[in-house]
Amino acid sequence: MKLLVKRGVLNCDHQTGLIKQQASQRFVRIEGSPVLIKNDPVGRSIAGCPNVAATNKPCLKTVTVKAGYSSWIRIRGRPVCLDTVTGLTDGTPPGTVKYSVRDPGQHFVSDNSG
Repeated sequence: MKLLVKRGVLNCDHQTGLIKQQASQRFVRIEGSPVLIKNDPVGRSIAGCPNVAATNKPCLKTVTVKAGYSSWIRIRGRPVCLDTVTGLTDGTPPGTVKYSVRDPGQHFVSDNSG
């Protein structure tokens, strides 16, 4: 499993909804991009979600992370995010629309502790 960095690509289940990443730490980087740590993927804006209709709400924000933190590698005491990060968005139907990593943003550093 690769470590997830800020330039990684995350999308909602509707595929074109792109999640804008922010890193809460800037010290540890891979190829110049900060490694994301626990809670970095939460509360991020989503642009381009096509789930728009009279009764549908498009995905606009990430809500939670359900899985994908390292059980071994930590930065500032917080687990790093892996390319297996998945969570929920605020899109409809509530509590069912997921987001996931399409590209971790780097292909050199792995966590193989699992």
